[in-house]
Amino acid sequence: MVIPPRLVPRAGPNVWTGATMLPSHWMLPVGGEAAAELLAVAASLGGACPERREDAPMPRLGPVLREAADRLENGAGFALLRGLAADRFTPETAPAALLAVAAHLGAALPQDGDGALVAPPKRSTGQLLAEPADAVAMFCLRTLPEGEAVLLHSAASLHNELMRRDRAALAALHAPLPHRRRNSSAEPMMLPVFCSPGGAFVGRYDRASMVDALLDPAQAAAVAALDAAAAAPGQALAIPLRAGDLLLLNPHLVWRRCSAAPERADDAAAGPPRVLGAWLSTRTSRALPESFRPIFGETAAGARRGGIPIGPGMVGG
Repeated sequence: MVIPPRLVPRAGPNVWTGATMLPSHWMLPVGGEAAAELLAVAASLGGACPERREDAPMPRLGPVLREAADRLENGAGFALLRGLAADRFTPETAPAALLAVAAHLGAALPQDGDGALVAPPKRSTGQLLAEPADAVAMFCLRTLPEGEAVLLHSAASLHNELMRRDRAALAALHAPLPHRRRNSSAEPMMLPVFCSPGGAFVGRYDRASMVDALLDPAQAAAVAALDAAAAAPGQALAIPLRAGDLLLLNPHLVWRRCSAAPERADDAAAGPPRVLGAWLSTRTSRALPESFRPIFGETAAGARRGGIPIGPGMVGG
């Protein structure tokens, strides 16, 4: 007998809407000395990937990153560091800067089968994205075109909105739904969208991997209700990234998508990618449900987990 989940409203600083958020709630200004420190550390790494924060010492920026890490787990679920002088970074030092940040927060994770640790973030103008990581870092090297922004949603706020609008839909999203594995011929994974293992709220909405043909009518209606709640005016927070912005977010609490400006013919020839991204396993992460093991490998709080498998013996969905 399956016991239905007890539906309770979520509370705390990770419950927010775009309409209620001010820049002072999520922005952490970075002073000139801290910005120069990151540039110097990135240049000193010489292509090496730091394994520990001691390998990338940053006495000025380090405390700012610790504040950001606390906000990712215990605050709104995201933070934006502004003022990193992107024009002073090169195609070699910009990825190194992200790896130095990763070493202070935890560890960088492979984003593809070749083991790439830094890459342009995935883009999606419609569906919300679900990276297999405890944190996502996005370093903006060139200001986004006018009309383009990163849209962030509070998973807990959407949870509460469904509780108000459609409790049956919320209950369906707390129950396992079929998701496609990376090996698409394998048996689907059964994963919830919302859960609270060990009492800590987790929201993971991987719409692209849901197997629509296996959703029953109640599940399909629940997914549609969640999409409608996310599309409601005032829910999303739009952040038009500027050059030198470093956006950090916890995808277990904050879901993202992009609002795209029209394609520009000269953009591809304008230089390096506008934004570089890294996936992180963090030291302060929350516990995940056991059903997430095929994706993350480990589910214990603070465990090194996530990313894309790159060799034999690694777990992958």
